Amino acid sequence: MPPALEIVFTAPIVSFRNPLYDGLQVGLPCPPPSTVGGALAAAAGGWDHVPDTTRFAMTFHAAGFGTDLETYHPLANPGTPANITIKDRDFLAMTTLTVWLVTDLDRWQHALRRPVWPMRLGRSQDLVAARTRCVELSTGPGTQGHAIVPDTLPHAAGTRFRLTTAVSIDRARTRWGSYRYAAQGAATDIDTGLVTDTGQAVALLPPIHPAQLSASA
Repeated sequence: MPPALEIVFTAPIVSFRNPLYDGLQVGLPCPPPSTVGGALAAAAGGWDHVPDTTRFAMTFHAAGFGTDLETYHPLANPGTPANITIKDRDFLAMTTLTVWLVTDLDRWQHALRRPVWPMRLGRSQDLVAARTRCVELSTGPGTQGHAIVPDTLPHAAGTRFRLTTAVSIDRARTRWGSYRYAAQGAATDIDTGLVTDTGQAVALLPPIHPAQLSASA
């Protein structure tokens, strides 16, 4: 059975803005893969310390949700004053993000034991706590549950989302991907090739490192 490092991130409040809506504060019900990759990179000390081929699987669950107010700073041309305003911002409460890594386990266990930079999800003020454990995965199908899975996966359930998979260091290029996620959980059985001892399907997502973006991506 292949070994894996299971990381459980918890946070009282998180918020993930959907960048497909220009000028609006529309929230996503789950974190994009690039956001989770950013948290891992923070723990490692930057993308230079993250292997280019890093992949992971993840599940996400929020016990509640709501809307608060946040100062909104729209982008403006240099030298042009921005029209700063107050807008609603969707947030998720009492959240649990579980991530499975199947390569470079010692590296990640060390990084998450002593993170170089604070780990965040979404907004800069939304810090997360993390705990790790080594687990053994089995081969075979499992339950989708609250997993974020590729849209191409046969029999995947839930709502289809376009999420950012990787973002270049200068934020000039973005790689998007199509994923499915069921916020209330899905009892659907899917075959991702890997499964935990509790029956949770482990669906590895595409690499999230900015190096995956070529100059033409």
